[in-house]
Amino acid sequence: MKLIVIDVQKGITDERLYDFDGFIRNVTNIIDAARKNNVEVIYVQHDDGPGTGFSFGDKDFEIADQVAPKENEKIFIKTINSCFGNNDLANYLRESKEKDLMIVGLQTNFCIDASVKSAFERGYKVIIPKGTNSTFDNDYMDRETTYKYYNDMMWPERFASCISVDDAIKMIEDLR
Repeated sequence: MKLIVIDVQKGITDERLYDFDGFIRNVTNIIDAARKNNVEVIYVQHDDGPGTGFSFGDKDFEIADQVAPKENEKIFIKTINSCFGNNDLANYLRESKEKDLMIVGLQTNFCIDASVKSAFERGYKVIIPKGTNSTFDNDYMDRETTYKYYNDMMWPERFASCISVDDAIKMIEDLR
């Protein structure tokens, strides 16, 4: 199994997110469990391009302090919603022959959804711990409704296994 942490970046990791405190707590608990049990943690950052304020070198582009990578953890940069838009990451995952991907991060209805569906289409077993992705209000749904739409209706039994954080941690621990 590999843990993919997507777009938990300073410019979008704040109280505007649905259940912000729970999101941070759950993501850090999953990352801690992965590290303790030798599950590789891979980070992905979204780059909107130079001059956007959300690009390499910009403060908002940096990974949020609460989930900062360790020195030896890989970081990949993407410019489209799906993390598989980074060919280096896609090739790295394919070459590792690992078929289980646990995905956490931001935003539920953009990069997480695109990455979940892209991983599924590539034959990965996708695991989504509940409360480890989040999003903002949008023109069509508030942030809670958006979160629930994907985590409770769209992904389960179609594209991913949506399980509790406790079950996800147990799954990680059982890999030892």
